[in-house]
Amino acid sequence: MAQCTAPSQGHRSSSAAANCPACRGGWGRSRGYSYSSPSYSYSPPSYSSGIGGGARSSGGGSGGRLRPRWSSIGSPVTYTEAQVRSLTPIRESVEKQASLDLRDVFLCHAWDDRQGAAKELHDQLEAKGVKVWFSEKDIQLGVPMMRAIDKGLAASRVGIVLVTPAMLRRLPAEGIADKELSVLLRSERLIPVMHGTTFEALNNVSPMLASRAGLNTSEEPMSDVATKLAELVKVGHDLQAA
Repeated sequence: MAQCTAPSQGHRSSSAAANCPACRGGWGRSRGYSYSSPSYSYSPPSYSSGIGGGARSSGGGSGGRLRPRWSSIGSPVTYTEAQVRSLTPIRESVEKQASLDLRDVFLCHAWDDRQGAAKELHDQLEAKGVKVWFSEKDIQLGVPMMRAIDKGLAASRVGIVLVTPAMLRRLPAEGIADKELSVLLRSERLIPVMHGTTFEALNNVSPMLASRAGLNTSEEPMSDVATKLAELVKVGHDLQAA
């Protein structure tokens, strides 16, 4: 029996079918199907400002730096592919909550950092218009600390955990920072910011937190980290002002 040559040669035209020992004379009729040669077209990618859009490349190939859809064209910072992947779900959550009257971020930090790295990050975020829940200014005298923290966590869109050597020392003691972290870990709105330590060191203390991708001041200055966090939560202000 004659064998059809389509699997190896393909019938991309009527002449090709006519030369096939199995199909000549019956192409498109006796076998009950037809073939149209494929057409190919290319459209350049479009980028949407809505939920689910992609990231705009700032140049280079897939290994280059990126500008995600929530970052303005004139932004001074670009992002790695890993940062875009990890921050996109948080951005989508922020957009869904944009109409709610919430703080932009809850800053979880070690007590030892309250006048150092935590205050630096807080000040830079607030200078960029971000509303930050920060224990140093938001827990008033006479107010039960844990109750104030509970309210702060509930009233914030995103949780930032400033991971420093002091935080790594504090977490095993299961103090206030540990309780804040336990709540934040149950949320998909958590961003670790590494400062003066590594994810490897964090993994020895909190594997769950170390599994979350975040930002790192050893790779970019604190000012750029603050800019990225501000861009991530900025939509709340845009929609409320509209």
